[in-house]
Amino acid sequence: MKVLCLFTTSALLSLVGITSAADDYVYGKDPKMDAEYDISLGMAGIQQAAKDPKLLAQLFQDMQDPQLMAEAKKMMESPEWKKKMKELANDKSFKSGVENVKKTMEDPNEAAKIQAKMEHMMKVGQGALNAEAKDTMASAMEAMADPTVMAEAARMMKDPQFQEQLARMSKDPSFKKYVNAMQDMMQDPATKAQMERISDSFRSAL
Repeated sequence: MKVLCLFTTSALLSLVGITSAADDYVYGKDPKMDAEYDISLGMAGIQQAAKDPKLLAQLFQDMQDPQLMAEAKKMMESPEWKKKMKELANDKSFKSGVENVKKTMEDPNEAAKIQAKMEHMMKVGQGALNAEAKDTMASAMEAMADPTVMAEAARMMKDPQFQEQLARMSKDPSFKKYVNAMQDMMQDPATKAQMERISDSFRSAL
């Protein structure tokens, strides 16, 4: 729960308010502006995740991805990020927000309420992600009933480049939700029988 508490504090801090880039900004033209935009976007994402259970659960899944965390670390070590943090540290409204958060988190009752709320949001969000994964897997199973789709899938599986991509995908923490969804679906005898038929057809097409 230490990570959850850390996220809670970060989310509350971000709610103090983050300004966005100018309206005439075009991404890709200025690396410095791009970095500032990425920082603002990342903070806005944390701010939104503090309100959206599904996004919150997805954020925690993303935090398990070494590649994404490496990118986040790289961004936080950049001069643009440090500059942004320094500007925030000198902002009066931000300082006031930090003090309010510190006072709130120092109160055991308030801290417990916040943690309970975030844990509930995580549970609701995880449920939404699982339901979404099941819908995706169900749609995929329906699609595989089409001989044309089955043939195309078999063709792709013979492609070494696709096999490498699939191997990378299987190591992605976010891919685990689809594996879990399939395992849950396989508890149903009818679904299990359907999946076995699809697997047999797929092996025949290879």
